[in-house]
Amino acid sequence: MTDLAHPAALEARGWGWRYATRRRWAVRDIDLRIEPGERVLLLGASGSGKSTLLQGFGGVLGGADEGETHGSLLVDGVPAAQTRGRVGMVIQDPDTQTMLARVGDDVAFGCENLGVPRDEIWQRVRSATDAVRLDVPLDRSTAALSGGQKQRLALAGVLAMRPGAILLDEPTANLDPVGVQDVRDAVAAALEVTGATLVVIEHRIDVWLPLVDRVIVLGVEPEGTIVLADGSPDDVLGARGQELAASGVWVPGHPPAVPPPPALAPGESLLDVRGLTVARSRGVPVAGPFDLDVHAGEVIGVTGPNGAGKSTLGLTVAGLIPAESGRVAATTALSSGEGTDPFRWSSKALLTRIATVLQTPEHQLLAKTVREELAVGPRALRLDDAEIARRTGELLERLRLSALAEANPYTLSGGEKRRLTVAAALATRPQMIVLDEPTFGQDATTWAELVAIIAGLRDDGAAIVAISHDEAVLRALHARRFEVGA
Repeated sequence: MTDLAHPAALEARGWGWRYATRRRWAVRDIDLRIEPGERVLLLGASGSGKSTLLQGFGGVLGGADEGETHGSLLVDGVPAAQTRGRVGMVIQDPDTQTMLARVGDDVAFGCENLGVPRDEIWQRVRSATDAVRLDVPLDRSTAALSGGQKQRLALAGVLAMRPGAILLDEPTANLDPVGVQDVRDAVAAALEVTGATLVVIEHRIDVWLPLVDRVIVLGVEPEGTIVLADGSPDDVLGARGQELAASGVWVPGHPPAVPPPPALAPGESLLDVRGLTVARSRGVPVAGPFDLDVHAGEVIGVTGPNGAGKSTLGLTVAGLIPAESGRVAATTALSSGEGTDPFRWSSKALLTRIATVLQTPEHQLLAKTVREELAVGPRALRLDDAEIARRTGELLERLRLSALAEANPYTLSGGEKRRLTVAAALATRPQMIVLDEPTFGQDATTWAELVAIIAGLRDDGAAIVAISHDEAVLRALHARRFEVGA
């Protein structure tokens, strides 16, 4: 790589943003400055405005029809929205950052918009994909990539543009341990060559600490967004670690509380999987064959590298896509009266038997408000209004979403969207739940609460299939591990 841009300075002067559909400001009256070339870890509890601040610096929040703003947000002293190409950003959901159908074209997209000469574009594309170890052909369909591969694709597109500032919003959230290290190393290599300013948001921070020289912690008070702490990693996380952990920040050496182990052994079998091969497209198997028994009152932790077929396995056992070959059969304890194959059940039959929380929350949001989203399943079951109100009220409280009940789900933070989709899955009280990365985007407090809820479901007799790279959650739930692609 050659250095085509000097590092950028980022500054907020009394800046705030309120989404058009929200009463509460996402960020309000924040003041901070990040000097050129600094490497900053941005922390804070879920909903503290971290992602909104990064999106503001990235110039992607939209105009007056999408929200209200005050104060100034500057890149090199110029309003952030006017600094084309100076900031490159990887957002929480890589699907929404994928623009084109083929990998190489997608990585090249930003460079083309910046007017980079064609020959140089493709040199940059190959350099960037190599840097993030996205080891797929450049003509591979972007739709065929796993969630982790899409995160690497988004990062490659940013690195190819050679921006003055690189903004990363949980860039390793859905990656396997090797992928986490690869992405961190790729970012480190890019910074070494370009000297670009870095701001990274991560809830699980250990991997980034050797790379950053400053930690900023955001908090929310009635008068606005405040900087709870700002300084070197040792000063912030060492001297104030216990205080910050109590506020929900992930701090090494201050683990959140975990529930007790299950008091009872797993119960009866609910699902019998034999010789199962799974595929997203007919005739193109991606993993298997698998043999698996899913029991009531047990958590099964599905693990394995990115691209191994974990999510495809989850969708298949949940009855959302058909088996390529082999058998997925519900036992009499789970049977709907519509046969044993969940894929052939009606959606209403699935609602009370097998619920699914997809890896990408946006893929299953249906309603205009958080409260209405929670009511979708119960209304499909034709429950009465009083029961729907009772269930949604309980879930809003349990998942810390009460203050967001009337908000548009798409304006929530990544962690809030994840809690919403988990809550929506619980609203129909299914016997079995498939959770794909259930703790994505959570601060320490909401992580502990989600884990406690899942453990409670397990202890009440539900079967849980949890697809996760989060080893801590699998340990906390005493999950029986099921390795895919080992």
